[in-house]
Amino acid sequence: MARNMIRAKQQLTREECVEILKNEKRGVLSVLGDDGYPYGMPLNHYYNEADGRLYFHSGRLGHKIDALRACGKASFCVLEEGRREEGGWALRFRSVIVFGRVEFIEDRERVYAITAQLSRKFTDDEAYIADEIRRSGPATCMFALSPEQITGKRVREA
Repeated sequence: MARNMIRAKQQLTREECVEILKNEKRGVLSVLGDDGYPYGMPLNHYYNEADGRLYFHSGRLGHKIDALRACGKASFCVLEEGRREEGGWALRFRSVIVFGRVEFIEDRERVYAITAQLSRKFTDDEAYIADEIRRSGPATCMFALSPEQITGKRVREA
């Protein structure tokens, strides 16, 4: 798994990778799906700097949950929106890929606390967050991706 980046000059620092994981709202989680097919799905995430893990919330049933319970290995790719230089067509952006293993979080109070943190990436309305957790919290599945490798890359199309 630990491959060297071919274009090493484009590699991001660990700090740049963490910045992207903290600030971007969404990425694509990829797992080993049915019949050995890769299965990727866009998900919101919360990066916890204190423990270095990525947290995701979900329903309790479905292809993603079945795949993660069968094989806890996953990758998560986060891509910045990017920007174009004036007058140009080439897009400049940074991306991060995290490889690791998933652990399901069963402690309901911890699930609610992490769900609140994740929600704050989208709104600062604490009453709304509390109401959503009250209504949907009991049916929420929470899992964490513990990184084994994090790499980031600076890209300029063209």
